[in-house]
Amino acid sequence: MVTINCDMGESFGIYSFGDDTACMPYVTHANIACAFHASDPVVMQKTVRAAKAAGIAIGSHPGLPDREGFGRRRMQMTREEVAALVIYQTGALQAFARAEGMELSHIKPHGALFGMAQNEMPVAEAIADAAETFGLPVIAYSDCCMSEVFTRRGIPFSCEFYVDIDYGDDGRQIISREHPPISAEAVTEKVLRALKDGVTRSVNGKDVPVVAESICVHSDTPNSIAVAKAVFETLKAEGMLETA
Repeated sequence: MVTINCDMGESFGIYSFGDDTACMPYVTHANIACAFHASDPVVMQKTVRAAKAAGIAIGSHPGLPDREGFGRRRMQMTREEVAALVIYQTGALQAFARAEGMELSHIKPHGALFGMAQNEMPVAEAIADAAETFGLPVIAYSDCCMSEVFTRRGIPFSCEFYVDIDYGDDGRQIISREHPPISAEAVTEKVLRALKDGVTRSVNGKDVPVVAESICVHSDTPNSIAVAKAVFETLKAEGMLETA
């Protein structure tokens, strides 16, 4: 069975970013920003309440302390620093969740932090340190530092696949400041290839291996609602959709 996760709660103050509420009917898990790369306490609270009303699971979406770069620029940090910032952010969201009678279901690092955890063992260890602190599974990636560390340390994790982000020839997602539009038809084809064949097409036309245990959609992608709906309906039609 496969879940659908979406990064949410990334507005800030008077600035709106993505249509979270409209996406919620088509996802199973919300990754809620924790006020480092985006969001603020009020947005966090509102997003938790909206997810509760929609009946979906919630997890922390900790990012690097870089609002200007939206957490998509790499930073040099020690294992201890990374663990501390993930614990800090996850603990803050946990408080809002418990205020609404909810518990967190997972942790999913955001943007450059996710990329760093794929490629740098100390960062992957730090994410595992934080996950152990809360006893939470992680949404991660296959065949990288994350999967190696989490497997060795017994941290439960699921590998995600991105329908609205391009892949390089190395089989890794290409983290960019903006997400290009993708049609619902292309989404359906991309999801089915990942699920049934375990591959996706890179930007250079090469088939690269992927593991799709959780499908990631982004609420800030152009036509994001159509994308999320296409993923939802595809998994449902295949009898592979896992509920929260």
